Amino acid sequence: MTSTVASENEYKKASTYSLLHKLIEFFMRYVKETRIAATPEIVFQFHESPGALERLTPPWEKVKITEGGGSLKVGSRVVLRSQIGPFPLTWVAEHTEYDPPSLFADRQVSGPFAKWYHRHLFLDDGQGGTILRDEVDYEVPMGRLGQLLGGRLIANKLEKMFSYRHEVTKKAIEPRPQS
Repeated sequence: MTSTVASENEYKKASTYSLLHKLIEFFMRYVKETRIAATPEIVFQFHESPGALERLTPPWEKVKITEGGGSLKVGSRVVLRSQIGPFPLTWVAEHTEYDPPSLFADRQVSGPFAKWYHRHLFLDDGQGGTILRDEVDYEVPMGRLGQLLGGRLIANKLEKMFSYRHEVTKKAIEPRPQS
């Protein structure tokens, strides 16, 4: 009987560990979707327009674009400078996918994350509009410890930043009601 209990306890531990592992993996993918009343071509063009990255950077984020930002095509890079507290930070991103007007993607070459891959999708909603979808797969530095210590903070920061970006995009593109 003891061996049965031990087996059941081991099974419960393994199941709990597996569930915890899946939750940690789940929290390392961020997805944001917003419907925009314009075609994917128009929404994609907005993201490709000069100054788009500056317009989509929230004002509370003290970020300076020091290189690039003029192209979304594969191989183009953007270098961003910022600070985390008193520490300067350089983030280099490289575009890896480009399929107008459906998607473009970028990955972190160097920066604050252990891994960062961001796909920007422009999905036709079948009603003349677009579902703007951002998918970010990321890993925080320091593995599980980093996830435990900073995971919630990072998830909240991503939600705030992408909510801002989607709102700016929506306001810039959607027609304003006539008064």
